[in-house]
Amino acid sequence: MKTTAGAGWLAKPVVKSRSLQTIWRYRYLYLLGLPGIVYFIFFKYVPMYGILIAFQDYTPIKGVLESDWVGLEHFRRLFDDPDFSIIFRNTLIISLLHVLVQFPAPILLALLLNEVRWQAYKRSIQTMIYFPHFLSWVIVVSITYLMTSSEYGLINKAIEALGGERISFLLENKYFYGIVTVQGIWKDIGWGTIIYLAAIAGVNPSLYEAARLDGAGHFAQIRHVTIPSIMPTIIILFILGLGSAMEVNFEQLWLMQNPLVMKVAEVFDTYVYKTGIRSGEYSYSTAAGLFKSVIGVVLVVAANRIANKKGHEGIW
Repeated sequence: MKTTAGAGWLAKPVVKSRSLQTIWRYRYLYLLGLPGIVYFIFFKYVPMYGILIAFQDYTPIKGVLESDWVGLEHFRRLFDDPDFSIIFRNTLIISLLHVLVQFPAPILLALLLNEVRWQAYKRSIQTMIYFPHFLSWVIVVSITYLMTSSEYGLINKAIEALGGERISFLLENKYFYGIVTVQGIWKDIGWGTIIYLAAIAGVNPSLYEAARLDGAGHFAQIRHVTIPSIMPTIIILFILGLGSAMEVNFEQLWLMQNPLVMKVAEVFDTYVYKTGIRSGEYSYSTAAGLFKSVIGVVLVVAANRIANKKGHEGIW
């Protein structure tokens, strides 16, 4: 790469590569994004070197380079494990509930808030729904215990006051998925709403004016103007969300587990922690984590390809 006459690093270089030309043209944007790029390189890509131990009989004493290679032995052991089907089922169900219930919730809330014209009321609602996002899962689970405990929970006290019998919400399998889903919605719905409200704010006002001239009411405007305008944002976030579809929230599930609900509460994240950190089976737990990650990659690629075939813009 040669530079033309001029002083300093701002002199425009003479480059033959189109990629280098693009980087130089948007050099200030790349410079702005440099901290994020460095973060992902060191904390996301460099640790991928540890994937090798999924194919080794890894011991900390020998290290990655000197540990014995065992091929796919740990994967065979994982698939033959009697608990594998239970763990896979639980992870899949919670992930599906996230996609089918938690993902659409911020979209619906953003559409509702966009129709609120009293700004003071709108800001108050936004503040209340944003606040839970900044709470730790320890606090969220503690609130859940206070609300649903069979001994002193507020919900059970209300049921008893109405003449009903107390319900063991935290000790019965049939309530677990519902509680976990409600927790996720309450904690993250406000944060997701921010993105969709920003997308709605970018919709061209002339589209609404044209719709009103055609006699469209509020619901027709939402259906034919707002939703199609924010659809690219919805699709991109949906595809990115599929990448972590099998990565249910570890802290939430770990704190919600108890011996009576383990059949529905054990997921890959908690299983990897127990086998890898507590039991010291590093290679086996890495194989389980790698299997989960591969599923996420497959889902992202498939969803992006479907979006492109349907005429929508994906993430690439």
